[in-house]
Amino acid sequence: MLAVLRNPTYARLFSAQIIALLGTGLLTVALGLLAYDIAGSDAGIVMGTVMAIKMVAYVLVSPVTTALVSRLPARRVLIGADLVRAGVAVSLPFVTEAWQTYILIFLLQSASATFTPTFQAVIPSVLPDEREYTRALSLSRLAYDLESLISPLLAAALLTVMAYNNLFFGTVIGFLVSAALVALARFPAIQAPEPAPFLDRLTRGTRAYWARLELRGLLGVNLVVATTTAMVIVNTVVLVQADLGRPQQDVALLLAAYGGGSMVVALGLPRVLDAVPDRRVMLAGAATLPVLLLAAVGAMTGLDAGAQWAGLLVLWALMGAATAAVLTPSARLLRRNSTEQSRPSVFAAQFSLSHACFLLTYPLAGLLGARIGLPAVGLVLVGIGAAGLVLTVLAWRRAEGQPPVDR
Repeated sequence: MLAVLRNPTYARLFSAQIIALLGTGLLTVALGLLAYDIAGSDAGIVMGTVMAIKMVAYVLVSPVTTALVSRLPARRVLIGADLVRAGVAVSLPFVTEAWQTYILIFLLQSASATFTPTFQAVIPSVLPDEREYTRALSLSRLAYDLESLISPLLAAALLTVMAYNNLFFGTVIGFLVSAALVALARFPAIQAPEPAPFLDRLTRGTRAYWARLELRGLLGVNLVVATTTAMVIVNTVVLVQADLGRPQQDVALLLAAYGGGSMVVALGLPRVLDAVPDRRVMLAGAATLPVLLLAAVGAMTGLDAGAQWAGLLVLWALMGAATAAVLTPSARLLRRNSTEQSRPSVFAAQFSLSHACFLLTYPLAGLLGARIGLPAVGLVLVGIGAAGLVLTVLAWRRAEGQPPVDR
């Protein structure tokens, strides 16, 4: 898998991705502490609003900024987004009111909603060989999983020797180094799309996405992943501490089990995809996720505390593994259903639509879970995931007869 790093352009871009991810992880920790400084016991309200702003920016801003910068070189877009993120991060230690935080976070997440799909869209041109591209996707999945484990540990170590405000400056350094690495990378020549009215550019990605049956099916698996991810991200702390009465460390342990399952599959997936079609792998993962969530509901209601804890550790690891089986190959579908010119808008559409699924399932898992309980909301999420799976199966059956994209 690491052989793909012999490509110097990809090696620099991947390094930029890792460093930016670490910077973002430090920012997340520092932001929680800043929220407590500003709002005290109401810090949860501030953080909840910040997360809502993040999702809204991801859903709404990505297509807009992609349309605005569609004819600019990818290098300039990536560097500009990193510099905006660095500027926001350097401003955050000086805020004194919650509303200031909301404005800055919207700017930061808007820059991230520009950076991420642009970065993802340029990698297929850097690595035109599908086997190399698949290994790059696995490395990217590993980077996200490792960041979720390493960033909190790094933040904890730094907080032993500095005030939390200084973590923001670590974030600034991360974004500046990322911009420098992007500047040093040698990008392939990619022809800019033809000039078009803004509305056409704004809707180009969604129209291209919906025109391809393979991508309609991808929207279905996005919804499946969003249901189980919402249960894990939103309700793990409630499940561990409120329902099971276990210590805070066990929250981290259960989340680590989820991340560990994802990393194991990401490591082994390139060889699997050499032998098995990607849609079959993704469908297997997507079909497994509602079943595992249903099993988790059964564990919550039918097992005693000790057996429930052991069962949840296994189920969380398996859900992480199934999620990686769905997400890791998904960019291969985007790549083969787009041209170099349409790719940025198609990746932006995927970024926006996938986060729209999270915008549905995150509040549902949290608000409905608080009202009707975790087993009941788990069943609701299983039903939504099953609907997404049906959408995928129907679309992919019809996709067999659709002609390929004219490259």
